[in-house]
Amino acid sequence: MKVDENAQGAVLNRLRRAQGQLAGVIAMIEAGRDCKDVVTQLAAVARALDRAGFKIVASGMRQCMVAAEEGAPPMSEEELEKMFLTLA
Repeated sequence: MKVDENAQGAVLNRLRRAQGQLAGVIAMIEAGRDCKDVVTQLAAVARALDRAGFKIVASGMRQCMVAAEEGAPPMSEEELEKMFLTLA
């Protein structure tokens, strides 16, 4: 599955944001920052990664529906379920 070009920009922005937030978490730990602050930032990283993953899955589902309409074999229910569970 290739990420739809329309979704790719949004996915890359979210991943870059998560990358920057993760660098911030690492710096906070190295600086001995308060645990609560570190966990708050770590949660923000997790949310950014989740959103990127959900965008990829949504884009993939849209591509599968279009492909099925064009005669290509659709993804099976098991394949779709596996994509969702991978994010859990």
